[in-house]
Amino acid sequence: MTELPSPGPRPGEPPSRSARRLLLVHAHPDDESINNGVTMARYAAEGAQVTLVTCTLGERGEVIPSELGHLAGAALGAHRRHELAAAMGELGVTDFRLLGGAGRYQDSGMMGLPDNDDPGCLWQADVDQAAGYLVETIREVRPQVLVTYDDHGGYGHPDHIQAHRIAMRAAELAADPSVRPELGAPWRIAKVYWNRVPRSVAEAAFARLQEELPGLPFDKSADIDDVPGVVDDERITTEIDGTAHAFAKAAAMRAHVTQIEVAEPCFALSNELAQPLFTTEYYELVHREGAAGRQHAGERETDLFAGIEEAS
Repeated sequence: MTELPSPGPRPGEPPSRSARRLLLVHAHPDDESINNGVTMARYAAEGAQVTLVTCTLGERGEVIPSELGHLAGAALGAHRRHELAAAMGELGVTDFRLLGGAGRYQDSGMMGLPDNDDPGCLWQADVDQAAGYLVETIREVRPQVLVTYDDHGGYGHPDHIQAHRIAMRAAELAADPSVRPELGAPWRIAKVYWNRVPRSVAEAAFARLQEELPGLPFDKSADIDDVPGVVDDERITTEIDGTAHAFAKAAAMRAHVTQIEVAEPCFALSNELAQPLFTTEYYELVHREGAAGRQHAGERETDLFAGIEEAS
């Protein structure tokens, strides 16, 4: 028996959940789980197509467990690739890719270090060339929604900044029919979001953390400035309540054993400074086809696909 294609949405209706396609672009394995874990788990559970593109394998990350302290460079990258696969298993995401293939771009290290000058690192990559690899994914997957960092990379890491540049440029190039026609038909992404945390939420979370710190396995807490993407509340356009998927996010973060130590309701990176584990994730809508800037003044969206009428 041949199945008939499902009808498209009526005018004004959002795309059906099975037709929703979300693309996330991140710099290193673990960034996706920290920033977007509940978002990815929610949409995957709802049947949306969730695609993650990671730009490097984080070969210069600092390793937390002493028993894994021997890992460095390519060996660390290979290990972190397995951690990424485990994390995606916890989130229910089956489509996760490395920009240009494994090893195409290497971790650039922290800003200002000699590692930034390595010709093979992401910071030294030609943005248009790197964006070309992402254009191929965009035209294949045809996402309606793109999530990435702001132009500061959230906190100034060169790979995060470069991931932002590549994602934004790829979104532009993918819509241009004159660019790489051999990669398929042009595709215009309907909505682009940047990862954010409202300042009031961060302040309240750190206040609670100070009270809870004596019972946690960390001696000190981080500062609000250590949290990527903190902005004034009025810039937040969208929030995703991840209560139902908080366990999946924490499990995905735990899968990144070399990089993260989780002790709910907080976690720490290699600096051993506790910071809140956010189970509601926040975004700033920075581009929407047919309109510019914020679309819901005074009222936050609760769905990244809100207002998208077509899922072709």
